[in-house]
Amino acid sequence: MSAQPLAQPLAEAAASVASPAHPLAQQLGHPLAASAASLVQSVDWLAVAPPLIAAVVALGVLVADLFLPESRKNVLGWISVAGLAAAALMLLPLLDGDRATFCLTGAGTGTGAGPGSVTGVPRACSYAADHFTLVIQLLVLGGALLAALLSITTLDDDRRRVPPGEFWFLLLSATAGAALLPAARDLATLIVALEVASLPAFALVGIRHGDRRSAEAALKFFLSSVTATAVSLMGVSFVYASTGTLYLTQVAQRLPDTPGQLHTLAQTGVVLTLIGFAFKTAAVPFHFWVPDTYVGAPLPVAAYLSVVGKAVGFSGLILVTVVAFPSYADVWGPALAVLAALTMTVGNVGALRQQATRARSAVRLLAWSSVGQAGYLLVPIAAAGYAKDAQKAIGSTVAYALMYAAVNLGAFAVAAVVGRGRAGNRISDYRGLYATNPVTALLMAFFLLCLAGLPPGIIGLFAKVTVFSAAVGAGLGWLAVVMAVNVVIALFYYLQWTALLFRAPEGETVRHRIPAPLTAAIALAGVAGVALSGAPQLVLRFAATGLF
Repeated sequence: MSAQPLAQPLAEAAASVASPAHPLAQQLGHPLAASAASLVQSVDWLAVAPPLIAAVVALGVLVADLFLPESRKNVLGWISVAGLAAAALMLLPLLDGDRATFCLTGAGTGTGAGPGSVTGVPRACSYAADHFTLVIQLLVLGGALLAALLSITTLDDDRRRVPPGEFWFLLLSATAGAALLPAARDLATLIVALEVASLPAFALVGIRHGDRRSAEAALKFFLSSVTATAVSLMGVSFVYASTGTLYLTQVAQRLPDTPGQLHTLAQTGVVLTLIGFAFKTAAVPFHFWVPDTYVGAPLPVAAYLSVVGKAVGFSGLILVTVVAFPSYADVWGPALAVLAALTMTVGNVGALRQQATRARSAVRLLAWSSVGQAGYLLVPIAAAGYAKDAQKAIGSTVAYALMYAAVNLGAFAVAAVVGRGRAGNRISDYRGLYATNPVTALLMAFFLLCLAGLPPGIIGLFAKVTVFSAAVGAGLGWLAVVMAVNVVIALFYYLQWTALLFRAPEGETVRHRIPAPLTAAIALAGVAGVALSGAPQLVLRFAATGLF
């Protein structure tokens, strides 16, 4: 019998039962009608445009790779760069106000209907394009754009071992997940976005065919991330069992009123969720995968992980602590303070111990440096657990992350220049760089001084001051002292590397032509760093205003 004659009667029956006038619907208090109304809602396509564009371009690149001849595969890189630029430009129309979509309530999803409140009542939305979201998405898309420019040159040099179509698909897919995560406002979307950002990254690290070091790095990255995801999922399941909801705003409301028999379950869920995100931020003792992963991955992928990967971890950590678990600030505040102290200390000591003549010591030093910088980024989040104005403390982390993203990507770009001529990429290979590439050497010195927090890297200095002030303002004087000691430790290896750039070169100097994409990446990072040092208020404004 054909199913078509049955379709209309069944549809009419369902509509009749869902109608408020139906006796069954009246008996149940109209739950079916309410459910139908809550499921039918419009999607704010403008709000979801940045991650959506990255995802669509990823699929387009994968399909185009099937039809392009080998000699034309380089066009995929420029399509990817254009797609990332378009996704970043779509942030501009979102500046006019907070937007939210995929909401539980029917209070509207357009401009002005922000995720924070509707007539004073917190809204339960899965996606929010608020101030915090836009800033992190700018960092993610801008960082991915610079990493894409670095990748174009790398793929041209190493095309035999790196398949272009798969590489660009994975990079854009990871970026789409990373751009989605700061907008997630429920725990399910948060975990899904985290995995979309992480799974392609595993493949990117080990994408070079026949490279044993790359395969080992991918395996370490995979095992650590899978462990983090498993722990996070266990924590999220416990939180859901305790509160009966996945929406961050509702979790924040219900956690303080958890019944006594579920109190231990809720506490365990909060702790496990925080541990899972601590893995993603490379906080000590969950940092062991970072040095080997950065060294084994293609250099643009290491640059991507050092900035975009950290943005994913820290934005997720901010959302679960400040938005979902504010009632447990007495638990995560001290824990994150200890993690911050350990992370910055272990990271800086690890960077200090790097030998200049060791193979790939430049990338390894940047890897340990990124662990130390992660410790600084954790300080304001820990301070938010003590401060009266948690959002202002979080603003310090965002301001520092923007500075770190620009200058760290610039340092990796210069490392890519040196690595083209000297495959070992030792720190000693940078000796006399000023004699062969004066502009590149000056920019590298500027990037390193920004990371150290010394003039003329004004933005690095001011960013560190905001982190200090966040710690002191929250009463964490001991953490500010630990940070001051670590800043002094970091000065030694940053200044030592900077001085090496201007020493007399050993042997005959050889000038290397820098490809246009690599030049563009260095120039963009340099312009961003100089502009922010000239007008640091552009970044520091985020430290003085609320983000949510």
